[in-house]
Amino acid sequence: MGGHEMFGGMGFLGMLLFGIILVVPFWRICQRIGYPGPLGLLALVPIANIILLYFIAFSRWRTPTKQ
Repeated sequence: MGGHEMFGGMGFLGMLLFGIILVVPFWRICQRIGYPGPLGLLALVPIANIILLYFIAFSRWRTPTKQ
């Protein structure tokens, strides 16, 4: 009862919801700039998320091929 539970005691469901809220935008951004969507999963990895932001910000954005 020390108040150390994340998300007000929601536990696993709270963390899952937080993960979905975090990953979905990264996934969509990666797809829109021409990189694979699963690259957005790096948003969940502590140091990799910062590296991913810098990669997205400073890399040359590929335009997806239109079919």
